[in-house]
Amino acid sequence: MAQKITMSSDGTLQVPDDPIIPYIEGDGTGIDIWPAAQLVLDAGATKHGKHIEWKEVLAGEKAFKATGSWLPEETVQAFRDYLIGIKGPLTTPVGGGIRSLNVALRQVLDLYVCLRPVRWFQGVPSPVRHPELVDMVIFRENTEDVYAGLEVQAGTPDADKLAAFLRDSFGWDLGPMTGIGIKPVSEAKSKRLIRAALEYAIRRGRKSLTMVHKGNIQKFTEGAFRAWGYELVKEEFAGKAVGWDDCQGDPGDRLLVKDVIADNALQQVLLRPAELDVIATTNLNGDYLSDALAAQVGGIGIAPGGNINYVTGHGVFEATHGTAPKYAGQDKVNPGSVILSGVMMFEHLGWDEAAGDIVRALEATIADKIVTYDFARLMDGAHEVRCSEFAKAIVERI
Repeated sequence: MAQKITMSSDGTLQVPDDPIIPYIEGDGTGIDIWPAAQLVLDAGATKHGKHIEWKEVLAGEKAFKATGSWLPEETVQAFRDYLIGIKGPLTTPVGGGIRSLNVALRQVLDLYVCLRPVRWFQGVPSPVRHPELVDMVIFRENTEDVYAGLEVQAGTPDADKLAAFLRDSFGWDLGPMTGIGIKPVSEAKSKRLIRAALEYAIRRGRKSLTMVHKGNIQKFTEGAFRAWGYELVKEEFAGKAVGWDDCQGDPGDRLLVKDVIADNALQQVLLRPAELDVIATTNLNGDYLSDALAAQVGGIGIAPGGNINYVTGHGVFEATHGTAPKYAGQDKVNPGSVILSGVMMFEHLGWDEAAGDIVRALEATIADKIVTYDFARLMDGAHEVRCSEFAKAIVERI
């Protein structure tokens, strides 16, 4: 009988061989890519004596049509109860309308780490000369920064009230018709994000951790993020990690911790990608950086992501791309992002062998030039297949 994943008193996940895992199919192309991903994940699990009892929960357009709510409480409660879940893309309207469901899930479950590994898979077409040098893991803070959603609309009484307070208290004259946003960056939430990145880097034997920030301009938010990071290294990781200035760039057998301005980081990932390894950064920077890096290794169609609270054990793994509604139901798009998010989920559960088999099968499929249209149009001699056919080809190689 299928069982729940639980969290032990020592903070480790207790994962049965037959876990119950909630999933959200996703809007738009979710109808195509989720079944394809499920087929591959089931094959990888079965090979190693595991069986997942998938439990569908609703969010997005499917939920609204069925329940009148974009994010039913039952869905949130399922992720709370079962700890680990996975989801396809969900609609996020631009401008007005409903709140971002992705951000809402992260905040209501306090999934403070957005984990995005970025690496090249052999055979994947890339716009850069040496995509094989890209092997980075981004720890993006999920709950603060501008994504906290603390803003008021220009021309509203709330905006006028806040503008008057800022003028009277700080002498900030913002002028008429100004939208105002608040950018919170706190010591506690910065340190727990950087702590998770440090622990990951040390546990995985990575060579460095780089804090990406815009502290030269935003001195009391992103500048503080940087300062708190170096403070944390000295307070909790002495002997295991060391800041650049404290070792003149020679850490010995310790993890090297350094920092770089955000705009320079976007240049360095192109010019010197081998020098960046694990990255810890604030929310908006992490969004820009992860998408820019994904473009170097095949695009966001094959970029995975996970949202994790390492303290409570909760994690929701997700496709990082949008819903692409014009392709929905055409069995056309690349399911790689959801498949690789499932691989991340398997690794998080300790199912490393199953995860490795799926990655090897995915690479072998692409090496044989069996690919969906997004890769086929960039490759010579490619055999273009449908989304479902791509998944079946991976399963054959598992």
